[in-house]
Amino acid sequence: MATGKSWSRWMAPLAAILMVVSLSGCFDKEGDQRKAFIDFLQNTAMRSGERLPTLTTDQKKQFGPLVSDYAILYGFSQQVNQAMDDGMKPVADSVNSIRVPQDYMTQREPLRQANGSLNVLGQQVQNAKMQADSSRSTLKQPDELKAVYDKVYQKVVIAPAEAMAPLIPAAQTFTAQLVQVGDFIQQQGTQVGFTAGGIQFPTSQQANQYNSLIAPLASQHQAFMQAYTAAQTSMQ
Repeated sequence: MATGKSWSRWMAPLAAILMVVSLSGCFDKEGDQRKAFIDFLQNTAMRSGERLPTLTTDQKKQFGPLVSDYAILYGFSQQVNQAMDDGMKPVADSVNSIRVPQDYMTQREPLRQANGSLNVLGQQVQNAKMQADSSRSTLKQPDELKAVYDKVYQKVVIAPAEAMAPLIPAAQTFTAQLVQVGDFIQQQGTQVGFTAGGIQFPTSQQANQYNSLIAPLASQHQAFMQAYTAAQTSMQ
């Protein structure tokens, strides 16, 4: 019996030591994951430009469960980049291709298609922002991590979403007007003449109609380019 008691007394402190070591190891692991993730956010994500990097296998191991925190940022960034690539860059390319009046006709169909997709594009960006905000609200982050994560979230999610808000209606207004100009020229058929980079109509009424259609283009183009540049800047 004495031997059993001695064995129990010897095992009790050993078990306590093992428990402390085990718990300490767990806390150290979480701390290491948090430090690695904070370093990545500060020195990689914040400096990555318009496209966030995909995590490597080693980084996923280093960050542990914090990989899901990064997925919120990465998922929104991917959707906004796709919106710019599929929706806005084609508009900018078509606009930049218009140099002489004939180009209003050649670019009107691409612009018509782009204009039709902008409504869907705007809804996609709004939905992506709502999803990111909802996912972010469920995160339980220590203050040290939250402070850094919030800065990245501002740069990657909030700023681009706010920049896209005025860009989409500006693009819609501008492309719709360009399509109207192209349609008008097309409707005149062979009555229209193109010389030295200009356009000629047989009647003053046609010329006045054309001038009234192109009159808003300068201000609309300026508004679109300012919003487009702001959106690009917000993603860099």
